[in-house]
Amino acid sequence: MAELPDRTPSPGRRSGTAQSSPTVRPAPPAPRRARAGSPTPSREELAAAADRTIPDVVAPGLNVLFVGINPGLWSAATGRHFARPGNRFWPALHRGGFTPYQLAPHEQDDLPGYGLGITNMVARASARADELTAAELVAGAEILTDTVERYRPRWVAVVGVTAYRTGFGRPKATYGPQPETLGPAKLWVLPNPSGLNAHFTAETLGAAFAELRAATASR
Repeated sequence: MAELPDRTPSPGRRSGTAQSSPTVRPAPPAPRRARAGSPTPSREELAAAADRTIPDVVAPGLNVLFVGINPGLWSAATGRHFARPGNRFWPALHRGGFTPYQLAPHEQDDLPGYGLGITNMVARASARADELTAAELVAGAEILTDTVERYRPRWVAVVGVTAYRTGFGRPKATYGPQPETLGPAKLWVLPNPSGLNAHFTAETLGAAFAELRAATASR
């Protein structure tokens, strides 16, 4: 996701005897990795990723469809959501109880097996989410509505209160459950997991995700 800190503060995240071995030629260094399975994009690749789009991770009848603001350049360059090192979405997803271990971005296609998916309010990538216009967020909310009507998740969780307020015309919206629905889905707003969002620590961010998890588990 592109980087944009929320503007609402948090309400409270293998003994033995050594033996000599023959001298061997060292292996060449492995290429840099952003995370397991994710090669680090070059500066040129990141620049070329501006305005690129990446596929949604979505399936019919999900328990929760998470909605990012828009892809960041790292995500656009790798084709993986919330891929930038320092983004805390994947740790928070695990801390919140949605996954049995912390998935890496390259494991995003495993999400529907847990009843989860990812889309974005705005499809085009940018270095920062504040490069988006209000009109883009409003249009993105309309597209999101169509997506929800098509795939019919039980819950839609928008990851970023500022984008939610703008896109949905709810200037006083806060974190947590929302009074309105989005088509057949209940709505929830989560904090932006960007590393720039200093209002939330890893612990409080995980707690926010856990609150949503508890709500989705209730019938």
